[in-house]
Amino acid sequence: MIPPRKSAAFVWRMEQILDLYEEPYDPSRPVVCFDERPCQLVGEVREPLPTKPGAIERLDSEYERGGVCWVLMSFEPLSGWRELVVTERRRKREFALAMRRLLEERYPQAQKVRVVLDNLSTHTAAAFYETFPAEVARDLTRRIEFVYTPVHGSWLNMVEVEISVLVRQCLKRRLADIETLDREARAWCTERNGLGASVDWRFRTEDARTKLRSLYPSTEE
Repeated sequence: MIPPRKSAAFVWRMEQILDLYEEPYDPSRPVVCFDERPCQLVGEVREPLPTKPGAIERLDSEYERGGVCWVLMSFEPLSGWRELVVTERRRKREFALAMRRLLEERYPQAQKVRVVLDNLSTHTAAAFYETFPAEVARDLTRRIEFVYTPVHGSWLNMVEVEISVLVRQCLKRRLADIETLDREARAWCTERNGLGASVDWRFRTEDARTKLRSLYPSTEE
């Protein structure tokens, strides 16, 4: 059972995000969901046999590990836009660069960009100051607002749904190196953007108060 104080914190953050999702589109204050995912690079030891019509692909059970890379994705549900970058590491620097690109290239005219993300140690404004000169870092912090998902509540971040689609449609196969994975993931991203595909999010604050009422602390004396 979640202690009342932690339960209250969970509910507060959950309703904050759900209310945010219900706001109409505002180009001056866009809502963007962000997350990262590790990807294992796997290569073939032997060249696969050509696939025959009507037959499934056959792969050798032996494979070669190529290390791990990371997919960083930004996703704006209301416009059906997403962007991803594949990196060798996941540090504050990679996060800061992703946020700067978001602010300066995607939303240069926005007053404030609200970013939904989990409370990872790299996901802070301090990452800007560790990566950029102070004047640049300060300008970035003025134009961004981090909206953190509650602990054990990362499922509230819509980008997780989009990343799961990426895995099913693109990454659930053997990709030997970071260049190949990057090329394939970007092609998937371009196609999804062209379709304007988005997430059909139906979970509202009213639903939370009914279906998750056990998480709401009792206010009875």
